[in-house]
Amino acid sequence: MEANSFSNPFGSFFFFLFLGILLVFTSAMPITNAKTHYHDFVVQATPVKRLCRTHSTITVNGMYPGPTLEVNNGDTLVINVVNRARYNVTIHWHGVRQIRTGWADGPEFVTQCPIRPGGSYTYRFTIQGQEGTLWWHAHSSWLRATVYGALIVRPKEGDSYPFTKPKRETPILLGEWWDANPIDVVRQATRTGAAPNISDAYTINGQPGDLYNCSSKDTIIVPIDSGETNLLRVVNSGLNQQLFFKVANHQLTVVGADASYVKPFTTSVLMLGPGQTTDVLITADQPPARYYIAGRAYASAQGAPFDNTTTTAILEYKSAPCPAKGLKVKPVMPTMPQFNDTATATAFTTSFRSPRQVEVPTKIDHNLLFTVGLGLNNCPPGASRSTCQGPNGTRFTASMNNESFMLPSSFSLLQAHQQGIPGVFTTDFPANPPVQFDYTGNVSRSLWQPNRGTKLYKLKYGDTVQVVLQGTSIFTAENHPIHLHGYDFYIVAEGFGNFNPSRDTSKFNLVDPPLRNTVSLPVGGWAVIRFVADNPGVWIMHCHLDVHITWGLAMAFLVENGVGELQTLQVPPADLPIC
Repeated sequence: MEANSFSNPFGSFFFFLFLGILLVFTSAMPITNAKTHYHDFVVQATPVKRLCRTHSTITVNGMYPGPTLEVNNGDTLVINVVNRARYNVTIHWHGVRQIRTGWADGPEFVTQCPIRPGGSYTYRFTIQGQEGTLWWHAHSSWLRATVYGALIVRPKEGDSYPFTKPKRETPILLGEWWDANPIDVVRQATRTGAAPNISDAYTINGQPGDLYNCSSKDTIIVPIDSGETNLLRVVNSGLNQQLFFKVANHQLTVVGADASYVKPFTTSVLMLGPGQTTDVLITADQPPARYYIAGRAYASAQGAPFDNTTTTAILEYKSAPCPAKGLKVKPVMPTMPQFNDTATATAFTTSFRSPRQVEVPTKIDHNLLFTVGLGLNNCPPGASRSTCQGPNGTRFTASMNNESFMLPSSFSLLQAHQQGIPGVFTTDFPANPPVQFDYTGNVSRSLWQPNRGTKLYKLKYGDTVQVVLQGTSIFTAENHPIHLHGYDFYIVAEGFGNFNPSRDTSKFNLVDPPLRNTVSLPVGGWAVIRFVADNPGVWIMHCHLDVHITWGLAMAFLVENGVGELQTLQVPPADLPIC
């Protein structure tokens, strides 16, 4: 008879010892279902008809807006971008932390040279610890007017939302439309030094809505069933305008922003600056009917022209009665805030809290004060009137700490840093304004004209940073959506007037401040953000009103490598575009 392998007691002992070690080892290994998603983005000109006219519009894969990307927390994206348009292009994955993968961040001449017409580049990065709604967009000139799309990050497989799972989810991308080529619009403004033409319409998922000419039949319909709760993923993809957002007769429960969960709160109105995202639950608790979803401007700059139109989509109950034949029944319209309703905007932005107590940096290594605002450059003697069409023969400009940011053109900043190329930038961006003044009062004309340069602020890996963003009334006070690449940050406080440390520090929320990547700097006010410099690379911080970044309202942090591979920027990919 064949011997049983367990008849030897020593054999049994070593077998079970081995099995136990194996079980301990495998149980210590992380169980992950992370996936890698591959996409091809073809940037190309596509005929797009809006407002009764057809334009040759730059799109991705012929779509406006571009494709929605859907992933889970922990997944990796590999996106090959092929440029078949006639303009240089890059793609920025707005809000993605890009831990050690700064080469994939996308802003042209910051982390990469642009993809030239006929060229290509593959972006590779992993979503780490983020859940909610992000988005992607072109980061070259004004191409993001039409080159953008949603990036939805769901919980890891097996995990769930920290709220009741919605019946359905709908991305709502707010945008701006020019009845012209947006590149021509910004080029003309750059050539003349004047403010660019305002947009001709706002859009929801690329459609203006039925309050505009030739737009009725293409108005976006958002379906809902009586009694169900749905998730709206709202993104302000617009170029130059903060927007109010409402759904007629419905309350919205805010549950997330910028791919971070928040302590839920209920509101009837959202205000989003360009770049910001807000996740809201909406419950179909009204009589079955059709209700307008509407977006229109929050215009904070006194006297400045703005697009005062209203974009609409329709929240349509599936059980809504059909109108009688030949009878056109308009959906219910929400009462929108006034264009300059700063009180409503402030009440909304100050309602955000993290869902639980968080670890806010308290020992600060760098306590920075950055003034933010517009200015005017005097034109040189003999300059043509055609190149100086700003107020009183000047050119518009913008700055932080009186430094108007200039992008290089021969190398990207990250390349110059990683390769030690001299002469591309300096690391002397000022930690404080060079001149103290009444920032939100009447400002002397001598302070209206900033310096121009490419100055970075250097941080060591692990440094803790506090930035007081101080709005100014140079030329005009305005709400500025300030976006920091490569990082999320805590917004610990905001207020109006000039920041006063002895008075305003007591207002800091160091318990449950919201985690964001774009902060709405109040008009004529200030905001305080904190973060830990735990991501090596070069990271631009800029106003997300594209006209302002065009004028130089930006700076960049250079974060040095730490110790070991996990604190070190990855090597540049072989297909990184050259200038």
